[in-house]
Amino acid sequence: MLLTGYRAELVEAFASQGSWPAGTEVRCLDTGPDTPTGGRVHQARDTLGGRRFCLTYADGVADIDLGALLEQHERGRTVATMTVVRPQLPFGVAELNGNGRVSGFTEKPRSEHWINGGFFCFEPSVFGWLTPDSILERDPLARLSCEDQLGAFRHEGFWECLDTYKDAVSLNDLWLAGQAPWKVWS
Repeated sequence: MLLTGYRAELVEAFASQGSWPAGTEVRCLDTGPDTPTGGRVHQARDTLGGRRFCLTYADGVADIDLGALLEQHERGRTVATMTVVRPQLPFGVAELNGNGRVSGFTEKPRSEHWINGGFFCFEPSVFGWLTPDSILERDPLARLSCEDQLGAFRHEGFWECLDTYKDAVSLNDLWLAGQAPWKVWS
């Protein structure tokens, strides 16, 4: 199910004309162009039918083992499990010594911090944390973490977001060269 907003009619036209694997049904739910992330999920409540579900923001690509994510979610017994990643920094890093001097450089290292990778598993009870105007990444996830109901699935493999034109060019170049690390299907 695609939760659409801006230019929803174009996404729905693409989905209806797409060639999908046998047994795959792609549906769209127009949630409105100004609806925040948590509000979009909140609108899908009835359509999801009280079942566990997985979610992605769909603005990133990764080689995440979704089966392993789901297994960890089941073992963790939390309301939500969020994939966390350590992104490649877009800059070189200056290494400093104790005397206020630069001792070296590391070109575009992987961050030491874990960030929200945008792939989730949710139990139906997550709707108790969502409202029509909630922003998923703010209050709902913060409250779930405070209530010890947000698990973390650490992904060490490939992950990139598509936020800028530069990101689009880079990811499209990988795809066109047949070197897309996120293409894990045949």
